[in-house]
Formats: sequence, structure tokens, C-alpha cells
Amino acid sequence: MTKSHAIAVLVNDQPGVLQRVSGLFGRRGFNIESITVGQSEEQGLSRMVIVTHGDDKTLEQIEKQLYKLIDVIKVVNLSSKPMVARELALIKVKSEPSERPEIMGLVETFRAAVVDIGTHSLMVQVVGDTEKIDAMIELLTPYGIRELSRTGVTAMIRGNA
Repeated sequence: MTKSHAIAVLVNDQPGVLQRVSGLFGRRGFNIESITVGQSEEQGLSRMVIVTHGDDKTLEQIEKQLYKLIDVIKVVNLSSKPMVARELALIKVKSEPSERPEIMGLVETFRAAVVDIGTHSLMVQVVGDTEKIDAMIELLTPYGIRELSRTGVTAMIRGNA
């Protein structure tokens, strides 16, 4: 059965590492649904969180291939453990002054925030799991989304692990 998997990859913070990792996925025919990269708790190392789709056998193959790359230090299947996963989206939506109270109600319901107000638009920041982001986008679509930017999923294992 295929499903989405979140994989954390600890890598050396070197030029070209992201390209080598994403290139490995492309060469092997694996699709990257989202990828986030940033500094880790250790100096000189970065953490990538990659979301991909496939069955358990595909995921095992991906892990083996990642470990063949010199700059890969550690690979963890986050989806196999309890985890916290979040995504950030900035959504610029058309908003005439008469529509703002209605839009603000949606923003409050989703515990989102208005981070910019223009004469004919609002920019909404929403943080949460992918389903929350998708729901917010769906509800704002009738107003007219002018621009949308999503970070992709970042995640960590819960607890002391």
C-alpha cells in the first residue's frame, strides 16, 4: 500500500548536498512531495525533511540509496514513529473592506494570523499539518487567492527519541 512518508536526513552542511539528494530521487524515479532544509542542532550539519510517496519497500530502497551518498550522516523514517509535523503557508487573498470581517472570522477559527493588509488584499499566515493548510486554502479560494507560498512539511519525533 502506498502512502506518504516523512524522512529526516542529517547531512553535512556543504554546497551541492541538496542537489545530490534531490538528484538521487530523480534518477531512481522517486517523487519528492516536499523538502525542507535547515541548520540542525549540531554545527556543520543540516537536517532535511523529505516527504515522498510509496510503499514500505520503496521507502527501504530510498533509505539504502541515501546512505550511499558521502554527505549523508543519518536517515530516520519519521512516519514510523509518533511525530509532530508542521507546515507554514502565506496566502494573499483578494479582500475588499466589506469582506474583511468574514475572512477575519476564518482566520481566527484556524488560529491563523493576518500578517499584511493592502487596500484590496490580506496576507494570511497559517501554521499546522498539511490537512489544516489545505482546508484553509479551500475556504479562502472563493474570495480569490492572488498568491500562495508553502514551506513544505518539517517534522520531529515526539518525546525523548
